[in-house]
Amino acid sequence: MRDFAGKRYWLVGASEGLGLALAQRMGQAGAQLILSARSPEGLAKAAASIPGGAQTVPMDVADTASVRSAAAQVGEVDGLVFLAGVYWPMRAQDWDADKAEAMLNVNATGCTRVVGAVLPQMVARNAGHIVITGSLSGFRGLPGAIGYAASKAATMVLAESLYADLRNTGITVQQANPGFIRTRLTAQNDFQMPFILEPEAAAQIMFDHMARGGFKRSFPTLFSWLFRGGQFLPDALWYRMFPPGK
Repeated sequence: MRDFAGKRYWLVGASEGLGLALAQRMGQAGAQLILSARSPEGLAKAAASIPGGAQTVPMDVADTASVRSAAAQVGEVDGLVFLAGVYWPMRAQDWDADKAEAMLNVNATGCTRVVGAVLPQMVARNAGHIVITGSLSGFRGLPGAIGYAASKAATMVLAESLYADLRNTGITVQQANPGFIRTRLTAQNDFQMPFILEPEAAAQIMFDHMARGGFKRSFPTLFSWLFRGGQFLPDALWYRMFPPGK
């Protein structure tokens, strides 16, 4: 079991939702936390809810200069958890170029920027812990998921490549792929969300995964079987499960 007491962790995307709930859980475990998100006000409010408090470093993961400046301010850390993300439901028939680009820039390229700002110092000392948040939506193409599903697929493959390179080193790489979580983002959905989790419940699952080890955790377990198993279905069977676009 991993001991978080006294360890410095940088949580990116931690001002609300899953990120905030995980920060609160890690604070209870004694971790020294640095929280980043775009809003200084949201970060201050989040830090006030963390047992023992937390350092806050405002940052826009969509901006390379902002990421580099924040990383320099944060300095050396024991662990990085990337949770930042934006989401809008979008069908191909309703393509919004700005929103589609934003989802890829924040969720995927933003993850790459932040990992790239932290990884070299971990490699130099052969120690560290990187946790990347994917999604069940990243396993295979889905209707109404233009931008978001592609961005999460990219972060998941990034995590897999990091794991492939670093698995025999002192750097631990983990991936967490949640399903629906009740947040401001999923409140945009106008469809039923099976097995939806409260942020606190999802954070506990993610915290347990981080503490126990192992590379990948997809949850809720029963719901994840649909997406993980769907990778092995022929196209004709997979897409037959969804209504055709109109």
